[in-house]
Amino acid sequence: MKYCRFEQAGHERFGLIESVAGRECITRMVSSFSDDLHSGERCNLVFDEVTLLPAAQPSKIVCVGRNYREHAAELGHEVPKAPLIFLKPPSALLAPGGTILRPKISSRIEHEGELGVVIKKICYKVREDEDVRHYIQGYTCINDVTARDLQNKESQWARAKGCDTFCPVGPVVTNEVDPWRGLEVETRVNEDVRQHGNTRDFVFTLDVIIRYITQAMSLLPGDLIATGTPSGVGPLTAGDVVEVTVQGIGTLRNPVADEAT
Repeated sequence: MKYCRFEQAGHERFGLIESVAGRECITRMVSSFSDDLHSGERCNLVFDEVTLLPAAQPSKIVCVGRNYREHAAELGHEVPKAPLIFLKPPSALLAPGGTILRPKISSRIEHEGELGVVIKKICYKVREDEDVRHYIQGYTCINDVTARDLQNKESQWARAKGCDTFCPVGPVVTNEVDPWRGLEVETRVNEDVRQHGNTRDFVFTLDVIIRYITQAMSLLPGDLIATGTPSGVGPLTAGDVVEVTVQGIGTLRNPVADEAT
C-alpha cells in the first residue's frame, strides 16, 4: 500500500495511490489516519496535481542520532553504544515543496536525509520476541534539518533540531519496501549528490530502535521515527534546492530561503 496526505477543498485527506493507465493516481480517500483507505471514498485524482501535506501527522517525532558509523566519524563523535534518541516537535513539519527557512538564530543549517518510519498502532515495551513490523504503517523520506552551530554549542538539541520547517516529510508513505534488505538513501543539493548510504549500514536496526524507544515511551498511531543520516551532511544556503530520495519510496524536494526580517 502507498498513500499520501493532501489537501482537498481546504480539508486534510489521506489518499490511496495506485497506478491508473500508467500514471500514479489517488483512487480512494479518507479523512483520518485510522480509517481504512481501501474502503474510502472513490476518487480519481492525479497524484502530481494535488497539494501535498507532510506525509505524517505525528504526536511526536523521535530521531536517532549517529546511526551510521561514517556520519559519527565526520562529526568527530564516537559511535553510540545504545541508540541516541532525541525529539523534534510536530511544529517543525514541512510539506514536500515547502520552503525550508534559515532562521536568524543560526548561521549554519545543514541537511540530513533519512528513512522515516510511520507507526501503525500503539506500542509500548515491545518484547524481544515480537516482530516490530506489526507496529509499522510504512516508510517515508525525512530531512532532519539541523542548525549545526547551535547543536555544537548547546548540550540540548531542542533549538538545533526543532525550528519551524526543520522536518520536511514525504511525499508518500509505503509499506512496499524492506529496510532490512537494504534501501539506498541519497541527498542532493542543486542536483549534486551530497549523501549516499544504505539502511543495511545502520548501527542499530529498526528492531533495536523500536524496542529501545518503547522501553521509555509509548509510540502512538502516526508517530514518526527518523532513523539516522549517512555521512556527507553539509550546509544549505538561500536559493538551494535539497532533495532526499529513498529507494522505492520517492523524492522529497524542498527549496531553501532565509527567514524574513
